[in-house]
Amino acid sequence: MAELAAITPERHAKKVWKHVTDYAFVAEDSGIPLVGAELGTAALAMPIGFIKLDAGYQLVAITSLQPGKNLYVAPDGKWLGGYIPADLRAYPFQLAQHEGAGEFILCINEASGLVVENTEDGNAFFDDQDQPTQAIKDILNFLTKIKASRDATQETVNALADAGLIMPWKINLKQGEKVVPVESLFCIDEAALNKLDDEDFLAVRKGGGLALAYTQLLSMKQFAALESLGKLRGQILAQQTANSEAANLTGFSLAEDEGSLMFD
Repeated sequence: MAELAAITPERHAKKVWKHVTDYAFVAEDSGIPLVGAELGTAALAMPIGFIKLDAGYQLVAITSLQPGKNLYVAPDGKWLGGYIPADLRAYPFQLAQHEGAGEFILCINEASGLVVENTEDGNAFFDDQDQPTQAIKDILNFLTKIKASRDATQETVNALADAGLIMPWKINLKQGEKVVPVESLFCIDEAALNKLDDEDFLAVRKGGGLALAYTQLLSMKQFAALESLGKLRGQILAQQTANSEAANLTGFSLAEDEGSLMFD
């Protein structure tokens, strides 16, 4: 559970932080939020789609077709994919809106286990003059850019939805003898996109919607990566079992196979 605390000299001058190397904190996340600035790179390594929230559609990297599972996270917490989404690279830092004000401040999740006393190896929050270190300034700049891209991306996603270009993604997952429909995922309606009249097409293009739409469609080819990762995780888990009978493997199966994909 996140325990966000604003970064201040009073609270953090005598502490240090460590870079994330264990991604177990997203091991049960089947979708990771993405922003437009990283879309081109993410689409080369991960399938991309949309999920529907109360506020509307959200652009996500799809890390599994089964709820509560992230195939990109190995049983030991290592990241298996070729690309790590920006949100995860920023962990355990986060921008939070100051109560009663419009400004955002830099916070850190103190429950992450990555904030420790400065007697351990790590990165300082502040220098001897209680000024933020360059590393902290870089993180703040990185998160500020992510937020700006997220806001712009959400506007584009909203425009695509308003144009009727987002539809339920009909995917069936074959597991053994069973065929299970995958629900709660959405994709670009390519047929509707191709039928846009000139005026609507131009409006979508000006809003950056075409680039996002075509990138999402192209990323569908990355579903093969999910099947490969499922098998890889199974191999890693089997090796762990062979190496240590005492390993705590509760919740994992030796047959870590996502099955075969079928699109309607």
